[in-house]
Amino acid sequence: MNTPSQIPDPKVLETLVCPVTRNTLVYDRAAQELISKAAGLAFPIRNGIPVMLLDEARRLD
Repeated sequence: MNTPSQIPDPKVLETLVCPVTRNTLVYDRAAQELISKAAGLAFPIRNGIPVMLLDEARRLD
């Protein structure tokens, strides 16, 4: 489970956009991912830091 230091700052999450589509992202707290519905990708959040690299993104089914 995430400790408070690992939870991303909500203000930071509001400013992030998908690097592929430039659309907004949806925060999935349970999976600790940022979801780009338009691109069909999920970007991981590790230790409270969003990893916005295409190589690290997971394809959505």
